[in-house]
Amino acid sequence: MAQKTKTPTPGKPVRGSSTGKPIMVLLDLLGQRWALRILWELRDTSLTFRALQDACDGVSPSVLNSRLKSLKEARFVTATAEGYTLTPLGKELQEEFGGLYQWSEKWAAALK
Repeated sequence: MAQKTKTPTPGKPVRGSSTGKPIMVLLDLLGQRWALRILWELRDTSLTFRALQDACDGVSPSVLNSRLKSLKEARFVTATAEGYTLTPLGKELQEEFGGLYQWSEKWAAALK
């Protein structure tokens, strides 16, 4: 039987770190399959479960449910009448991705 994945929580050990430091917990959470993609797809809009599944190239319903549960517990995503959407904390995280996105473009150009 498959073991249930617990949402990484600051102060508790995570994959690759026994310290539970917030940055390590965040990296563990974002490193879970599909987590970043889900956040990316919700960056500009709310999406129903089915629309989010389609936007994520058909991720399995069980994996999507699991990731949405973790992202909701982390307070990055919430469910509304319109579907799933980023919380204010999730939107702030998206803003932080902006600098990383710009840096990744420079990095890609340097590799050419």
